[in-house]
Amino acid sequence: MLALVKLNYMRETPQQPFGTRLLSISKNPTDMGTIRREGLAAVAKNPQRLYVQNLPMKLDAQWITGFVDGEGCFYVGINPHPEMTAGHQVLPEFTVVQHERDVKLLHALKDFFKCGVVRTNHGDRMAYRVRGKDHLLQYIVPFFVKHPLKTSKRLDFEKFKDILLKMKAGEHLTEQGVEEIRQIAQKMNRGRLR
Repeated sequence: MLALVKLNYMRETPQQPFGTRLLSISKNPTDMGTIRREGLAAVAKNPQRLYVQNLPMKLDAQWITGFVDGEGCFYVGINPHPEMTAGHQVLPEFTVVQHERDVKLLHALKDFFKCGVVRTNHGDRMAYRVRGKDHLLQYIVPFFVKHPLKTSKRLDFEKFKDILLKMKAGEHLTEQGVEEIRQIAQKMNRGRLR
């Protein structure tokens, strides 16, 4: 959490009349006007700070569409796996990553879609992930078909949907099907022509 530290600005206690208060000056005089990182615990204890995690969240469909346009990712990984029928495992995933201070938002997405998990992604980042093919086909795909994305991420979603439909038809269980899925997946995200 970033906090701008200025002497006598947004004080926690009312200022006393001039000359009657004790000065509480930082041990580091260079703090005035600098930015200091504070942990979530410090933010929670300060009653003057907006602590978003304490507020209930009710998300609407259009907001989710815009948020996923900016923050979401549709990804398909293909990994060698000798025990699989075609020698590869196809792993579709819908992900939204946020800083840990906004983890409540990720839980609200999980509640909205009725599937997925919220886990630590990396460092202070948390991720909402849906990996199950059935959940992706039952909840995620129909939502974004009904509420289309507005940016170029829509192209990634369309490819993601096509791959999931191929998986539903069992095409990921053949070498030819895995190769077709690989060709589609390579054109997603950074592989897409810009």
